[in-house]
Amino acid sequence: MDVFSGTPPPTTSIDVCLSDGFHFGNGLKITGGSGCLLVAGEAFNWRPWAGRTDGRRSMLNGKGQWDAQGSVWGLLDVVWPKPELLILGLGPTMLPLSPETRQIITAMGIRVDVQDTRNAASQFNLLATERGVGEIAAAMIPIGWREPR
Repeated sequence: MDVFSGTPPPTTSIDVCLSDGFHFGNGLKITGGSGCLLVAGEAFNWRPWAGRTDGRRSMLNGKGQWDAQGSVWGLLDVVWPKPELLILGLGPTMLPLSPETRQIITAMGIRVDVQDTRNAASQFNLLATERGVGEIAAAMIPIGWREPR
């Protein structure tokens, strides 16, 4: 028995994860290597590597942890009410989150869950349908993302 059969999926449900972007249930497509930030039922083009203040394009710190500087979380800082959970999809594999990045997110009162992008998209679709898009946010890197060498 499907208890959500009568529940419409959120408009920002992720239909397809591409190597260079995403396709959403509302027809929106984000491509060209950009990630997406899904907050309060809206989808935003998201390039956390472009917001780095140190000029590097790499998202990994010296310890191999995914590290995003504070400015890339600006939207989450100003949105009200804040989502309860942020699902991070970090590309083709799951990576550990740096303590600094985790601290930035939790300081806003948001819990964080880190996964590879395909599983993160699936979890976002399920939880956004169950709880609503106001309580769940997602930040995802395309599955084709590779660290610069």
